[in-house]
Amino acid sequence: MPQFMDVHHGMTGLTADQLREAHAADLAIEKDEGVHFERAWADPDSGNVYCLSEAPSAEAVKRVHERAGHPADEVHQVPLSI
Repeated sequence: MPQFMDVHHGMTGLTADQLREAHAADLAIEKDEGVHFERAWADPDSGNVYCLSEAPSAEAVKRVHERAGHPADEVHQVPLSI
């Protein structure tokens, strides 16, 4: 299944607990769209959050994030990784 990296902007000051809660919200509904979120990273100073997932499409990733209450600003397919 393809991998995707998505980016959220404007989450300045995000705490570890808030990141954990947002990730848990994604995990709670990911199966509805056939998505699996593997990991999330955040930079509270810049407000950027990055999520790595496996999904059937970028649109499926977008739908999960929208339903979870934190829409992604960008979704990029990751065709190669090591």
